[in-house]
Amino acid sequence: MKKSERASIVKDILDKFYPDTPVPLSHKDNFTLLIAVLLSAQCTDERVNQITPQLFSVASNPYQMSKIPVDKIFQIIKPCGLGPQKSKAISNLSKILVEKFNQKVPNNFVDLEMLPGVGHKTASVVMSQGFGIPAFAVDTHIHRLAQRWGLSNGINVRKTENDLKKIFPKESWNKLHLQIIFWGREYCSARSCFGLKCEICTTCYPKRSKPFVHKKP
Repeated sequence: MKKSERASIVKDILDKFYPDTPVPLSHKDNFTLLIAVLLSAQCTDERVNQITPQLFSVASNPYQMSKIPVDKIFQIIKPCGLGPQKSKAISNLSKILVEKFNQKVPNNFVDLEMLPGVGHKTASVVMSQGFGIPAFAVDTHIHRLAQRWGLSNGINVRKTENDLKKIFPKESWNKLHLQIIFWGREYCSARSCFGLKCEICTTCYPKRSKPFVHKKP
């Protein structure tokens, strides 16, 4: 089976299971989305959604956030993990947004990735889910499933991103990003399926008999 055929199978099944793709992180605008995505690093979306209401009740825009002591931010977000780094990044990026961007979250990768704590994946999520600009953020779920489905060799997440962008239409990237994450959580997690059980794996590789070992990012 060709890679293009597997990609078509993946898209058809994901569209069937997830016709709608609500953004899993609670937010009210692009600033609160940016903060939520930053907090989600090495943390579940569920935990982030439990923490952000308290944080945003104290500060919900860059100016307010820039005025809060870093230690206060830390005390609120500590349950999300990596508290020292994340609290400093939130404080510093808020100050930069006030000083250089008139409190507006920039809508381009160059400026986004210059902000403290904002890497390419975080910027991609903000671009796609916040601004609706086509991007393909690759997290651990997507990196794992792209390998299980034979869509990328998994050398690194940037290679996985480029491989997926080549094989799927640009207008489908934003939705597919979420669909693959949902599938990875529900049917093809790191500790289940192993390329042998879920509908997509068995359809793409009906003769696979041994657990598939994916490369970690």
